[in-house]
Amino acid sequence: MLTTLTKSVLSTAVVVATATTLLSPSSASAASAPLSDARIARHFDLTKGQTPENIALAPDGSAYVTFAAARQVARLSPKGVTQILATLPAPADGGVHTPVLGFPLTSGIVRAHDGTLYFLYATGTADLTGVWRLRPGGTPERIAALPADGLPNGFALDASSRTLYVTDSVLGTIWKVPVAGGTPTAWSTAPELSSTGFLGANGLKIRGGALWVTNLDRGTVVRVPVLRDGRAGRVRTEVTGLPGIDDFAFTGRGDQLLATVNGSSEVVLAKPHSSPTVVLTATDGLRNPTSIALRGDTAYVLSAAYVTAEDPNLLLAHLDR
Repeated sequence: MLTTLTKSVLSTAVVVATATTLLSPSSASAASAPLSDARIARHFDLTKGQTPENIALAPDGSAYVTFAAARQVARLSPKGVTQILATLPAPADGGVHTPVLGFPLTSGIVRAHDGTLYFLYATGTADLTGVWRLRPGGTPERIAALPADGLPNGFALDASSRTLYVTDSVLGTIWKVPVAGGTPTAWSTAPELSSTGFLGANGLKIRGGALWVTNLDRGTVVRVPVLRDGRAGRVRTEVTGLPGIDDFAFTGRGDQLLATVNGSSEVVLAKPHSSPTVVLTATDGLRNPTSIALRGDTAYVLSAAYVTAEDPNLLLAHLDR
């Protein structure tokens, strides 16, 4: 399976790798401010499809991740144990009709305060593609169907309004789904979310009454206000010049953020309307980083090794504040 998968991903992701070699930020050979003490904390098994795609952190020090190629959700304990919590059913056609990628994958994941996990699954089939839920001690269940011709990717939970937001990287859409499940609503289809041939809207975070979204093809981060009536406001582009950008996390210093750039295996520091700076590279251990999250002064960076095809891992680094 992995040989076929690697070839499939390589053939499509080479576009990203080529684009990201054109990045303008100054390069770094090792962790640069505000990050330091970068180290690989966990290595994953590529032969088992353990390509980590997204991460959600828990108060007890554990991390929940999706293994895209294995169709799995796992818990990474603080003691170094990787526990597989769920393996989703494979589509009848093997996932060959999954848009762009050609294989079924688990993607975005979020965790509610009660420990419930919500995550995304893309298969190219109507019976499986959508939002899934896993309650503590339970079994995974789909709570909302999403279009089979799309690729649900980025994920965010607004606990105050009990709403889940989903980016679709193929359809260029932000979907809105009730936490309880049900019929999704196309919240925004702004042109800034669309792809230019590979993948568009990707990483997603909620901050300051707005949704912030990366666009992998366009190399941008955009801000979409949530209006008083819940509708999407006018889109504003905040960051440019980062083709291949995947996920991101706010550092706690205003709108400053750290973002993963997949093809070039970099993490960059950026803020609106300023030039980004590379702060982590392959020299630090990055292998096509897909996701980043912050717990206190620690940055968690997942690398899926989609293109490098070696050493998918979890990297930790200290965030100097």
